[in-house]
Amino acid sequence: MAVGRWWTGTIAAALAAVMSIATAEAAAAQPRKAPAAAARDYDVQIRRDKFGVPHVLGRTDADAAFGLGFAQAEDDFTTIQESIFTSRGRRAALLGPDGLPSDALVHMMDVHGMLDRGYERDLSPAVRRILDAYAAGVTRYAALHPEKVAPGLGKVTGRDLAAFTLFRGPTFYGLDGVFTQVATGRLPEVKESGSNAVAIRPARSADRHTRLLFNSHQPFTGPLTWYEAVVQSGEGWHVAGSFFPGSPFLLGGHNAHLAWAATVNHPDLVDVYRLVINPANPNQYRLDGRWRDLERKTVEIQVKQPDGSLKPVSREILRSEHGPVMRGPQGVFAIRYPTTSGVRQLGQYYAMNKARNLAEWKAAMGMQALSSINYIYADEKGNVGYLSNGLYPKRKEGLDWSGIVPGDRSDLIWREIRPISQSPQIWNPKSGLVFNANNTPFRASDPADDLKPADFPASMGIETHMTNRALRAAETYGADPSITAQEWNTYKYDLAYSPQSDEFAWVKAVTAMDAAGDADLAAAQDVLRRWDGRTDLKNRGAALIAMMWLQKRQNPAFTPMQMLKASIPLLKKAYGRVDPEWGEVNRLRRGTVDLPVDGGPDVFRAIYGRPDPDGRLRAINGDCYVMFVEWDRQGRLTSRSIHQFGSATLDASSPHYADQSPLFAAHQTKPVLFTEAQLAGNITRSYRPPPAP
Repeated sequence: MAVGRWWTGTIAAALAAVMSIATAEAAAAQPRKAPAAAARDYDVQIRRDKFGVPHVLGRTDADAAFGLGFAQAEDDFTTIQESIFTSRGRRAALLGPDGLPSDALVHMMDVHGMLDRGYERDLSPAVRRILDAYAAGVTRYAALHPEKVAPGLGKVTGRDLAAFTLFRGPTFYGLDGVFTQVATGRLPEVKESGSNAVAIRPARSADRHTRLLFNSHQPFTGPLTWYEAVVQSGEGWHVAGSFFPGSPFLLGGHNAHLAWAATVNHPDLVDVYRLVINPANPNQYRLDGRWRDLERKTVEIQVKQPDGSLKPVSREILRSEHGPVMRGPQGVFAIRYPTTSGVRQLGQYYAMNKARNLAEWKAAMGMQALSSINYIYADEKGNVGYLSNGLYPKRKEGLDWSGIVPGDRSDLIWREIRPISQSPQIWNPKSGLVFNANNTPFRASDPADDLKPADFPASMGIETHMTNRALRAAETYGADPSITAQEWNTYKYDLAYSPQSDEFAWVKAVTAMDAAGDADLAAAQDVLRRWDGRTDLKNRGAALIAMMWLQKRQNPAFTPMQMLKASIPLLKKAYGRVDPEWGEVNRLRRGTVDLPVDGGPDVFRAIYGRPDPDGRLRAINGDCYVMFVEWDRQGRLTSRSIHQFGSATLDASSPHYADQSPLFAAHQTKPVLFTEAQLAGNITRSYRPPPAP
């Protein structure tokens, strides 16, 4: 269906969906002791399965959140702690000068101002109770392990979690990169941001099952790495899938009735305005023919020194009517981006987690609190859908918003966000297929069901590019009108580049040039002429392509020939040849585990590596937590998953530090033990968080 059909159905159905969410929150909001005062009273059991995955069972949603916070701290306290310091604008106090840009950005974005204005106003008591409970679980772990606690952490609070969500959200659509570009005048290095998500209706499935693939590509370590858990409460919160460190809500996976997967989208949501500065006063800018004073304040950021002491560093924070202001090498610029969602996004995540059907899930998305992200949806009734979610500004038409915008006209300062009915979306297409791999929303299904660019104004800034992964999705899932269970699995682990991809264009460009007597270049050209476009372990062309890809990311202005010439000596030095087998180069390394892994940059089996001292590429990003979800003809749910390392995401002493890596490298999965019946007989440890000392 085309855009505008979001609200198809009766008004009564939409109201019922909203009321069901409100009822769930009201039930969870019944009076009970505050988490801070009654931490010993949380009623929660943590059961670990044979892979160490926590299955958290709580009497209430808050009880379950407390258990999740404690369990995740057991596995990755260091990362949670880093996220808390980041949310407070004190990352530099923990990590030193490397944390300074992040802390400055927290102040530029006015994270704590938004938090102060919206935390109690915009979050229900039920949501705040969950945040406080999760934070209490982390605090409980910290009290039991003081040797792991960094100086200055103190008590973790729900506000800390909300602040991190406020800070993290806009980075997904590239806000941090815009700040970097304005501040330095240079393009930032391109991130390996990506993800795959696919859903098919029974009509597209050979066995008439409904299926969804969650395949988000995240860093393998750090504050945006995935953590797997199953969370269940007596109040109906029952979810399985992926959480971020410091996040109490499921961000991708399924509950008992429906599932969703997320991919990063890149609509143009950020505008940069060139300000006209008063020659007589550098702290004034012109707007509608009048000089206005910039809002100015100075903040002190504590920076950790080599000897462990803290040194204050001052930063000037400026704002205009447009938004944050930066003085850069090319002038003074104001940056405007959607901030209307504030902390409400936490309430939206909760509503998504608790939704029981398509109407309730749509009602949750209708809250319009999440600033970006594509969503692929499927449920037990056979519904599937795609939403290019975003807080799309209502901009003045007829202007090129992708460039620098004049900052002296108030009519160019947009004030409104488009309603979600105007966001690109497809629901239950006739073809039965929806997919996204960080590509344009105008290619998300079969061509007959795809959205039309002409139906959307240019001022929305909707991306139009195709990734190789999107091209391959169209060439695999999209070319198969009756997908079997085996094909569903095989297409996920596709190892090829499309003939239409940028990578094939690079090969065509460099092989058409004269090697001019350069023997190594001639050898590399010969390898690429014979390359079959794949990234399997025995392949001898994939290493060159991966190295070229890496050079392009580090040097965006490089031509294909410059990319190739920079790659050749790296391979020669490490392997003595330009065509080593890909499995020798591409490695999954974790502790004592060192495995060859197939896939590569921007293939559906996405693996992004960085050179280790021995010249091998250590996988650091890409395919990580993968989940396959399906409902059979009777609506019965099953799911399976795999993590690139294991449930102990940062505990090297744990047996689950890398126990899933061999399965991950071999394209294998494990069952998700979602129900009590499935979990029975698979518990290796069951416990309650001990009392604080």
